[in-house]
Amino acid sequence: MSESWSRDWPAPGKLNLFLHVTGRKAGGYHLLQTVFQPLSVGDVLDFLLLDEDVVRLDRPLPGVLPEQDLTVRAARCLKDETGYRGGVRIRVDKRLPMGGGLGGGSSDAATVLVALNRLWELGLGEDRLAALGLALGADVPVFVRGRAAWAEGVGDELTPVDLPERWFVVIDPGISLSTAELFADPELTRNCPPITIADFLSGRGVNVFEPLARARSPELDRAMAWLEERAGRARLTGTGACVFASVAQQEDAESVVARVPKPWRGFAAQGLNRSPLLDRLDRADPRHTGY
Repeated sequence: MSESWSRDWPAPGKLNLFLHVTGRKAGGYHLLQTVFQPLSVGDVLDFLLLDEDVVRLDRPLPGVLPEQDLTVRAARCLKDETGYRGGVRIRVDKRLPMGGGLGGGSSDAATVLVALNRLWELGLGEDRLAALGLALGADVPVFVRGRAAWAEGVGDELTPVDLPERWFVVIDPGISLSTAELFADPELTRNCPPITIADFLSGRGVNVFEPLARARSPELDRAMAWLEERAGRARLTGTGACVFASVAQQEDAESVVARVPKPWRGFAAQGLNRSPLLDRLDRADPRHTGY
């Protein structure tokens, strides 16, 4: 087995271009409607295949035990599913802010599933990998499938959509919001009338968590107001805490990012219809024609 690292596997971020809660299902899970769009910016993972039956994570995240990290859990899930006896060392170049609503942990887990399925030559199909991903988190399947998608259910019922590949300014205001507390907030709108993809494409759709997040965090409110003054309508992604606005072109995004005041952090990213993870998968095997 090769001792060389397989490098530069992307784990792209995502934006929720809108987010509605339409009801609840048995067990208390909220029913959602949203659109996921992959970003050109994300974490990057490297893998070193091992002969021994072990999963090791280099440079664990602060405050997260390695065995609880989604990348380790994803690798172990794949081993448990297939009975694979080899192992892996995983390195994560963490570029996305934690807890920002950009899906970094879920995307890292999806990249582990997709990359190790190829590197370990397991031969699992997309549907099976997505099912494994769902057991790790509701957002993991969209990153496994790697396409901009309309999502319903708990976020796992996915329909690919073609979206304008706009440029975005994304700001991390450096605060933390509790997803559980936002979902439990009595002011949360839980009965949004369902809309259609055509409705969204014509301009309908909001993020129902946005007013709650702004009320809970004056810093997030200031970041949204700052961004709106310079780039137009600002929106919250997921349950936050990152906010974003679309602009006409890359130069516009970079101009706004250059003026983001400290301690906030900002970056420019392009919204994509196809994840760079799938492009990396193609480079790993030129015979691959669709995943």
